[in-house]
Amino acid sequence: MKYLLNSIRSWRLKRQALRRPNYFSTVTCPRCGKRSRDQMPGNASVYFYHCLRCNSMFKPKPGDCCVYCSYGDVPCPPRQRTGWARQGGLENK
Repeated sequence: MKYLLNSIRSWRLKRQALRRPNYFSTVTCPRCGKRSRDQMPGNASVYFYHCLRCNSMFKPKPGDCCVYCSYGDVPCPPRQRTGWARQGGLENK
C-alpha cells in the first residue's frame, strides 16, 4: 500500500511539473558564443536580443516566435503552454 501511495504521489508531481512553464533559459549568442541565463517574460515573446560581449543585436530564426525558441535551451513560456515542448519540440533542436 505504501508503494502505491508513493508512486501516485510521484506521478502527480511529474504531471504538475509538465504543466508549469519554465521561466529561465540560457541564450547562446550566434556570433560570439557567449551564454547568458535570463528570465523570460511569461506572456510575451522577445523578438530582439542584445549580446553584451560582442554588442550585436540578433533576432529569431525563420519559423520561430522569439530568440528564446531559436537560441535558448528552453522555449518561451507561451510555446511551452501550447504543448510544443511535450510533443517532442525540444528533441528536434
